Amino acid sequence: MKRFTILSALLITACVAIDSEEPEPQTKEEAADINLEKLARMFSELPLDESHLQEVYDAVGASSGRGYDEEYTMDCLVSAPGSGVGAPPGTRAGGNYANPLRNLIRDYYSSHPVTKGPVEDLMAKLAASDYQLYWPYSENWDGVTFPIITFDPGFGAESNYGFEIRYLEDGTRVVDSVYVDERLAKKRPVWVLNSNSDAAFTPLELFDTPHFAPGPYVVPLKAEGERNVSTKPRSRKTRQLILKSFRMLRHYDSWFGGASEFWVKCGSVEGFTASTEAELKLYSPSVTDFIIVVKRKYIGKEMPFEVILVSDFTTQLDKLAFMITEDDGGTRTSWKCQALVKIQSKTYGIELDLPYNEKDDIVWRGQLSARYFEEEDVVSGRFGDVIVNFELD
Repeated sequence: MKRFTILSALLITACVAIDSEEPEPQTKEEAADINLEKLARMFSELPLDESHLQEVYDAVGASSGRGYDEEYTMDCLVSAPGSGVGAPPGTRAGGNYANPLRNLIRDYYSSHPVTKGPVEDLMAKLAASDYQLYWPYSENWDGVTFPIITFDPGFGAESNYGFEIRYLEDGTRVVDSVYVDERLAKKRPVWVLNSNSDAAFTPLELFDTPHFAPGPYVVPLKAEGERNVSTKPRSRKTRQLILKSFRMLRHYDSWFGGASEFWVKCGSVEGFTASTEAELKLYSPSVTDFIIVVKRKYIGKEMPFEVILVSDFTTQLDKLAFMITEDDGGTRTSWKCQALVKIQSKTYGIELDLPYNEKDDIVWRGQLSARYFEEEDVVSGRFGDVIVNFELD
C-alpha cells in the first residue's frame, strides 16, 4: 500500500500535542478535493458513535479473514457498509447498520458547499479512489474506545499527527491533536487513511492453526504461460514441489502503509520427459505466481501454507527460476531468466520472463537446483529477509 500522497516536510514533523483543539472546517474548494490528509480530517469531524466503530471493526475483520490486511476500502464503505475486501462477487452485502458511515459522509458533504458537482458525484469519486481505512492491531480493540484518526504521510515516515476523538462525561465531544506512532497503535485504536494496492489480487490464506485462522474458501493460484506435454503415455509417479511455510524477518514498509505484500514467482518446465532435442520443442515453460500478505504482527513468525509451485516435478528438471518481490508498484517489467532441463546428460535452457514492477523490492531472485529440494523431506532456505520451507512430495 505505497502510492503515497506528496505533502510538505512540515506535516511530517508537526507532532506537538495541542490539547482540545477542534480541526478547522474545510473550505468548499478543500472539500471538493480528496486526499489522505483531508480524508483524515473529515473522518475526525464526523459524529461517530459505537455503531460506526463496530462497522469498521466488522469490515477490517472480514478483510483480514480472507488473507488481506486489516482494511476497509472506500468502495466497500460506500457500496456495502461493513463488508471487507475479497468477498465473492455478488455476496458483498455488508452488515445491517441503521446509520452507516456513508450516511455521515453524505451529510458532511451536504453541509460543505462544493464547486465540483453534487454530493452523489463526490461519493462516487470517493468510492472510485484507492483510499481506505487501515486499522492495525484491530484485534486488541476493547469494543468501546474511540480511535485516533491519522493518515500515511509518505516518505517512509514512522510518525505523524492524528486526531484523537473523546467524549467527556457530560457528552461533550473533544478532538485533540496528538502524536501517533506504531507503539501507540498497539495500545489503542488508530485508524490510518492510506492507499490500497492489494484489493485487485487474491492473496494466499494461512492454514488452520491455533495462531493463524484462515478464511472460509480455497484460493486459486494464478498461472502465467502455457505448459505443453508429450503425448507419450506415462506410468511414473507425479511429484509436486510445495511451498510449506513463509517467514518475514523484517518489515519492508512504514507501518502507516500496512502489511508487506510479497509476490512469489516460480518458473519451470513441468512434466518434462523429452528424450531428444526435437521433443524439447513440444514443451513451453510455465510460471506460477501468487501474493502473500504478511501483517505487521506476524513479523518473525512462521506462516504455514500448502502451495504447489511445480505440479509435475520430473527427474529431468535441472534448475528452476525463483523470485520473491515486495510490491511497491511502478511500471511493469520482467526478469529474463532460464529454467534448465536435462536430455541424456546434456543441459538445455528454456527462456522465461518473470514479471514484477520496477519499484518493487527484489527480496531474492536466482536459480534453484532440483537437487536442493531432494536433500531432505522439508528443506529450508533464507532468501533475503524471508525464510521459505519447501517439500518435494
